[in-house]
Parts: sequence; structure tokens; C-alpha cells
Amino acid sequence: MRRTALLAASAALVAGVLTRPADAAPGAPAAFVHPGVTVSQGQLDFARSKVTAGAQPWKGAFDQMRASKYADLNRVPRPRAVVECGSYSKPDNGCTDEREDAIAAYTQALAWYITRDERHARKAIELMDAWSAVIRDHTNSNAPLQTGWAGSSWPRAAEIIKHTYPGTWTNSGRFAAMLRDVYLPEIINGSNSNGNWELSMMEAAVGISVFLEDKASYDRAMAKFRTRTAAYLYLESDGALPKTVPSQNLDTRDKIVTYWQGQSTFVNGLSQETCRDFTHTGYGLSAISHVAETSRIQGQDLYGTDVGERLRNGLGLHARYQLGTAAPSWLCGGSLKLGLGPVTEVGHNALAHRLGHAMTNTGTLTLRGRPAGSNNLFVAWETLTHGDNPA
Repeated sequence: MRRTALLAASAALVAGVLTRPADAAPGAPAAFVHPGVTVSQGQLDFARSKVTAGAQPWKGAFDQMRASKYADLNRVPRPRAVVECGSYSKPDNGCTDEREDAIAAYTQALAWYITRDERHARKAIELMDAWSAVIRDHTNSNAPLQTGWAGSSWPRAAEIIKHTYPGTWTNSGRFAAMLRDVYLPEIINGSNSNGNWELSMMEAAVGISVFLEDKASYDRAMAKFRTRTAAYLYLESDGALPKTVPSQNLDTRDKIVTYWQGQSTFVNGLSQETCRDFTHTGYGLSAISHVAETSRIQGQDLYGTDVGERLRNGLGLHARYQLGTAAPSWLCGGSLKLGLGPVTEVGHNALAHRLGHAMTNTGTLTLRGRPAGSNNLFVAWETLTHGDNPA
């Protein structure tokens, strides 16, 4: 494992993507890069050039996005002052509306960038303004996760609009205040629930910190992200048992096995939620890839650290079974709940396409799923933005 990590770091250095040592402590950049949440200016330019040329898979991915409800120029935002989300969004008082309006804002921002049709930029602004004028709080048991999901999409949209659209966004300051005062306090302290919660929450916190240029929050969120990632995806180099988050007091083998859904055999790439289901595991894998991508844009490439090794192994293990390999008896009792979702493009592009790792199963699953759409929570259009994207 150590040799692989070193090779990955060397490959990244040769590719010219490391501006700070990969193993350095998480640290905010001296100056934030914009647009810089999940997708960079170079990646946007690459996607735009491919779509303009009619090249595949980007043109097909763009057409899929344009045909979605999120790209509708007649979309009417549905903001609420208080979004109330219980377990599994029951009750759903504004939960779906908030998540989908945030995805729509990001979709409209992407459509603006690729087409230069200002109607899409104005629609993105309309959606962001509608929510920033109204929302004051998230409540009920799923409030932290809901805030993380919606809070992951909002800054992606805002970064593109604020830093590439030459028109006026009068209420950008109010939108920033919404992220700072309504979203960030709900997520920055993390969660002791299943790991996908805290990973999504830290994705949102990192993205919001980039938009706000808040170095202290960025460092705090990134530190929690590194700790949680190590506790979410197992590597054999961790030892006989997975790493843990100290605040959870998982201080015995029995406690750890219970937290890992009853799984007692640990192998490279196994997730804390593998034996729960692949859908929630996919949320965690996706959030890890998104934070790693944002960190890379901001100057610290985590793909050459244990984060990249965990992500590579995690994607590979779950892709293998998602493709149809039968589960052995030692893995979740031989019974898996599949449904990984459209979550492999970002990690596969970074680790296989840019760094050259052999990722056969992940690559096969990625190609099979193209064009990757949206999970209607916080993942959207990643074949368009990250498919085979060298930038």
C-alpha cells in the first residue's frame, strides 16, 4: 500500500498538479482558486470545447442535462423559511424542493458556461436569490444531512456564476450570508451518525468555505474530512481493525464490528456502510471524491495520500460487486444490497485517467453508467464535468 501511495504521489508530481506536499497537514491556500468547488475553470473549458465539437461522451452528457427538469428555464423556485426533514425525509417539508433547487442552480450554471446563454445564468441567480431571501433554519432529525446535501450544490453553482458570469448578481452578498449563517453552523461540527453523513457535511463545509474564502472553516472541515475518510474506508495498513473517529468512543472490537454493520472481516476498500447498502456507501465515496477534487483545485492534491488509496480501493471493491460478482460468505453474510449510483466519474478520472492507476472494475462500471446523471441529492452531471477530463 505504501509503495502504491508513493507511486501515485510521484505520478501526480510529474503531472504538475501538486503545489503543496500531499502529506502536509490540511491547510487552506494562501489565495483561493475560483471557480474552485469540485470543478475548475480548466475542467469547464475542456467540457465546453468537447460539447461544442460534438464529441462523445460529453455531448451526450450535455444533452441529457439539458433535457432534465433541472435545466428548465421555466422552473419556479420553492423556498421555505424553515426546511423540516425527518429520517428518510419524513416529513418532507421543503427537503426535496431545497435539494432540487440547489441542483437546478448548479445545472443552470453549467448550462450558462457551456452555451453562454445568459438566460441560464439569470435562472441560476433567480434560484439562489429566492432561497437566500427566505431560508432561516433546518430542523428535525435529518437537518444536518439535508444541510450537507443542499450545501454541497449551492457553492458549486455560486462559484461558476460569481467568477465567470459578466452580468450582475446584486444579491451575491446575501447568498454568502445564507451560506455562512444558515448552512455552515449546521454542518461544521460534524456528525457521529453513519459516515456518509459527516462526509457530505464536510463536502458542503469545504465548498462553502471556498466560496466565502474562510480559511479557518476550510481547515476545520478538511481536518474532520481526513479523520472521517480514514474511518470510513479500510486499508490493510490500518491494522487488524479500522480506524475510528475519537468522539465516537468505538474503543472495543465488538463496538467497531457493530458500527461496521456486523462485518468482522476487513479488506482493502471495505466501507463502514458496505453491509448496510451500496447506495449510502456511494454517498460517502462521492463526497470523498468531491472534497479531494476541490482540495486539488485549491492546491493540495489528496489523491497521492491515503485519501486517494482509500478511494481507489473503495471504488474498486464496490464496482466489482456492483458489476455482478457474487459476494463471498465472509462479506455481509454473502448478501449485498446493490445500487451504487452515478458516483464513480470524479474518482475514476482522477485516479485512472490522470494518475494512471489500473482500475478495471471501476472503469467498466463508469463506462456502463455513462452519461452519469443525478442522484437528485447532491450528485449531478459528472460525465460532462469530469469524464476523461485531463484538466
